[in-house]
Amino acid sequence: MVRSMTGFGRAQDTVNGINITFEIKSVNHRYFEFSSRLPRNYGFLDEKLKTFLQSRISRGKVECYVQIENLEEDNAVVQVNHSLAAGYMKAFNELSERYGIRNDITVSSFSRYSDIFTVHKEQDDENKIVEAVLFVAQEAIDSFIKMRESEGNKLKSDIIARSDEIKKCVEFIEMHSPETVKIYNEKLIFRMKELLEDKHIDEQRILTEAAIFADKIAVAEETVRLRSHLEQLELLLNSDKAVGREMDFLVQEINREANTIGSKAQNVEIARYVVNIKAEIEKIREQIQNLE
Repeated sequence: MVRSMTGFGRAQDTVNGINITFEIKSVNHRYFEFSSRLPRNYGFLDEKLKTFLQSRISRGKVECYVQIENLEEDNAVVQVNHSLAAGYMKAFNELSERYGIRNDITVSSFSRYSDIFTVHKEQDDENKIVEAVLFVAQEAIDSFIKMRESEGNKLKSDIIARSDEIKKCVEFIEMHSPETVKIYNEKLIFRMKELLEDKHIDEQRILTEAAIFADKIAVAEETVRLRSHLEQLELLLNSDKAVGREMDFLVQEINREANTIGSKAQNVEIARYVVNIKAEIEKIREQIQNLE
């Protein structure tokens, strides 16, 4: 199923005591480009997310936003600097003895001296964090891809409709191209008769001229190739793989055949249909720029 390169997905869940919000969005880009906005100290997630997303996304400028809140509060450790505490205690005792004042130091008194205590936050288990984030990311990406597929179906319908319109134009050209040779042949005979009047007309020469003209304006090869390209285009639209770049190349080939037909056109009506073909090709090209 073809997919658009634009999409959005969001998921929020609590996994192993970690509250996670994951958002992903993308816009058109020639290749896969990834960027992330992560909380401080969680930079290790960047490469993991890139690899995970790239396994499911082929093209597009992809941005993801991750919010992480650890709900478990037992990962803080308070350490006491006993050497410093002993130094303070010794100093208080000296003050009490020297100046004859009561030593009323208590444990709570030490709380005023923040340099005695050091608070350490235990390092998060990276594997645990990665597992939790990817679990939530999976749900967001499923939603994201569903949106891409929905948009892709709309693009597919539009491209097929324009392809059918091109086929109609090609059918008209194939039907009326031989008439151009016939009309040229009749005009050639008429002009020869006017010029030569009663003199003998070399019919073989007229046939030769007509054959040369017919060869110059023959578009059968081009229309056959153009039809083949259109069939291939529709096959790609029904493919399960990313086809955007391949279709872009195919449209270039379709346009090449249309240009050749246009250069050979010796009929106003045929030229008009060639213009219609090129207009539809340009619209298809614009739509393909949105496909993954």
